[in-house]
Amino acid sequence: MALLASTFDSPIGTINLIADGSILLAANLSTMKAARESLRDDYAGFKIENTRKIPIITELLKDYFDGEISAINGIKVSQPGAPFSQNAWKAMRKVRGTISYSELAVRSGSPAAVRAAGSACAKNAIVLVVPCHRIVRTGGNLGNYAYGLNKKEWLLRHEGAL
Repeated sequence: MALLASTFDSPIGTINLIADGSILLAANLSTMKAARESLRDDYAGFKIENTRKIPIITELLKDYFDGEISAINGIKVSQPGAPFSQNAWKAMRKVRGTISYSELAVRSGSPAAVRAAGSACAKNAIVLVVPCHRIVRTGGNLGNYAYGLNKKEWLLRHEGAL
C-alpha cells in the first residue's frame, strides 16, 4: 500500500501532508522532504504517491480555514514519539483556546515535566491538527513557534483565542 502526499494552500502558507489512507502522519509548513523524514521507521519502505487532495483530510482542513474550527478534530493522526510526547499530543488535541506549557504538563500526566511539554510541542510533526500553537507561556506570552510567531498569532486569532 502507498502513502499519499499532497500540499494544501492555506492563509499561513503551504501545508505539506502525508497520510496513510485517512490517517494523517505528517503535516508541516516547511518541506515535503522534512515531512517524509518525520515518519515512523515502519513507513520507511512505503511508496509515496503524490495526489491533489487526500480524501477527508483535505476537506476537513478546508472547513477549518473556512471558519469551522472544530473540523480538524475529525482528522485521525499518528506520529512517532516517546510516551510523554504521545500524552502531550493527545492533550493538545483537547485544548480549546490556549493553555500554558505548565498546564500541558499537568494534562499530560507529569506536572513537573514543563520542559518536556515544550519539547513535545517542538517535536510535533503534525502542525495545526495537533495544535501545538495553542500552547503559550504562563502569563499569556505566545512563546515560540517553529514556523514563526506571526503564523501562531494568525492561527490563534482565526480560532478566536486572541
